[in-house]
Amino acid sequence: MYAVIKTGGKQYRVQPGDILVVEKLDGEPGAAVAFGDVLMLGDGDAVTIGAPTVDGVSVAATVIETRKGEKVKIFKKIRRQGYRRTRGHRQHETVLQVTGITAGGKETKWDGTVSMTTKAELDARARGLDFATLNVSKKTLKAAAAATAEPKAAKPAKAVAAKAEAAPVETEAKTPAPKKAAAPKADAGETKAAAPKKAAAPKKDKSAE
Repeated sequence: MYAVIKTGGKQYRVQPGDILVVEKLDGEPGAAVAFGDVLMLGDGDAVTIGAPTVDGVSVAATVIETRKGEKVKIFKKIRRQGYRRTRGHRQHETVLQVTGITAGGKETKWDGTVSMTTKAELDARARGLDFATLNVSKKTLKAAAAATAEPKAAKPAKAVAAKAEAAPVETEAKTPAPKKAAAPKADAGETKAAAPKKAAAPKKDKSAE
């Protein structure tokens, strides 16, 4: 038995045991959900088409998780204007597992067990990572490591004293080197002798000419 249901403005063909990804629905993981908008019901060769829905038919499902879908990039550009904008969007979605279809007095159920393993945990297993530590911050891990680490033992005082005695201690102070004697300064009264001035040439007498 299968049915075509409508939810979130979309149509889905489902049967017991199918995993379904739909638009976000209210409900915690493990909650039961029922869909009453059944557009078509198929049971072997018999097919019932609703007008617009089939009366007395419902589809039961169990919520596995509510998560964000794949990122969609929105890029806008106006050429020759220097306009470029890049945005991203991740749509919220709910993952369901169909557990049964009820049509009038007939009911078809799924015999399996719903697995509550999320997609993030499956991805971590595929990469060989521990999912339990993925969402733990580095500060928390560092604090936990510091708490579990054994404290360093302090050195005994005797060992420190013995080490201080073994090291030689320089007690002799180095004598400073003698300073060079400074050259004697000239007396302030002594001055340099002035050079003799040259005698001026006699001027010619213009009246004698």
